[in-house]
Amino acid sequence: MRETLRSRRGMVVAPHHLAAQAGRDVLREGGNAIEAMIASAAAIAVVYPHMNSIGGDGFWLISRPGEAPRAIDACGPAVAQADSAFYAGHDTIPSRGPLAALTVAGTVGGWTRAQAISQEWGGRLPLSRLLADAAEHARHGIAVTRSQAALGAAKHDELVGVPGFAEHLFIDGRPPDVGTVLKQSRLADTLDQLARAGLDDFYRGALADAMAADLEAAGSPLRRRDLADFAAREVAPLAVALHDADVYNLPPPTQGLASLMILGLFDRLGVAEGEGFAHLHGLIEATKQAFLVRDREVTDPAWMTRDPSTWLTDTHLDTLAAQIDPAQALPWPQPDAPGDTVWLGCIDGDGCAVSFIQSIYWEFGSGVVSPSTGVLWQNRGISFSLDAKGRQALAPGRRPFHTLNPALARFADGRTMVYGTMGGEGQPQTQAAVFTRYARFGEPIQQAISAPRWLLGRTWGENSTTLKLESRFSADLVEQLRAAGHDTEILADAFSDTMGHAGAVIHRPDGWFEGGADPRSDGIAAGA
Repeated sequence: MRETLRSRRGMVVAPHHLAAQAGRDVLREGGNAIEAMIASAAAIAVVYPHMNSIGGDGFWLISRPGEAPRAIDACGPAVAQADSAFYAGHDTIPSRGPLAALTVAGTVGGWTRAQAISQEWGGRLPLSRLLADAAEHARHGIAVTRSQAALGAAKHDELVGVPGFAEHLFIDGRPPDVGTVLKQSRLADTLDQLARAGLDDFYRGALADAMAADLEAAGSPLRRRDLADFAAREVAPLAVALHDADVYNLPPPTQGLASLMILGLFDRLGVAEGEGFAHLHGLIEATKQAFLVRDREVTDPAWMTRDPSTWLTDTHLDTLAAQIDPAQALPWPQPDAPGDTVWLGCIDGDGCAVSFIQSIYWEFGSGVVSPSTGVLWQNRGISFSLDAKGRQALAPGRRPFHTLNPALARFADGRTMVYGTMGGEGQPQTQAAVFTRYARFGEPIQQAISAPRWLLGRTWGENSTTLKLESRFSADLVEQLRAAGHDTEILADAFSDTMGHAGAVIHRPDGWFEGGADPRSDGIAAGA
């Protein structure tokens, strides 16, 4: 069993060890947490291509001592030509291929906005340094991980014919095996171009010209103007006040509201002991109440009629908490959605903290790879509906619903914690499991991450909406959950990828850092 790691000068957590090390090395060279996170984000987009790409979206939650946390929304909208007429003859937006590549990729714009904040804080490392590790890994090759090999094989038939995919992410037309060296030379050239020309080149320079031409030629509705019109936005984070901590997350179009509601509701249930029926049942039932609000309310804020912060007031949380039966499960399911993502976290020696998440939605996104740049494009836009009356109806300029939601907590005793996970529907649930185990019931952070987890609904393409449990839960607890009306499903794996890849970093008031990475991933907590 992994142990909680500790350090004195800062810490970075990522779901792949090379990405964590890229950020740690920036800290060692005097970079701040934001600079370290840009380095890690660029590296993870190379070394974990099944989960991530610079052709996806991202969200940032940033804080430093004595100041209010700041948030960056780097979610790309539906492009100008993505309307019902473009998709005439389709009942739904295709999940793979050029028609799935219908939103602007926002993540590089998020790096741009984050770097500007870093410079406000005195950050001075050049962009060429921050992107150097990523470019090196792309040019000289990565060792294919178990999860990449497994997902490449599982998705072969639906991806092999997508424009650009096999040429860039398969070898000789086949998914690479574990340990095989995969080189991404075009992507390395793109990272070098960004280092030379600046991040804005992705949207308004030579890279924008190349990507737009490639995507249009493939059949995507994206055009050069869509890229030129995009910029990431700084937004006010949402917050919930717990009895001993303030917890922050991203506002819509993310499901950060649901993550905060779960913690606010659970805080009101008076559960005194962790890992038993009351703990799991309480969080599962809080999840249901939060998801009912999320599914009814959360979309692009421009289409919302209610301020999401009203759901985090004491009045609303008290009302919803009173609806939770401590002994009986609320009938389920409700609609759900899959997703594939990475979460990374960093706190530097000055206490500056970053909780960051980047996504291409499904594994390998749309599958479309720009042949001249090596950029894999997301398929986040498939969460739109072609029903004009639908909650998430497709419209040019509209931002899609995001499962992404990085979290940050400030405790009354002076601790700061950044934490998060990938995993679609599972993200708020895993966040709640990790937070309550650590903050409520005193488990060391690595134990809180490694402990057996559950998931209500689906993720990673799972179609069932059961309550999924890892096999390490006791038979007695499983039977208690079933007796309360939970439709349980025991997964074969003791540490299942279905539960996502979580991580956390904590900065203690005595100056020490603590961190944990998920044994379900290929990641580490790297101390500086």
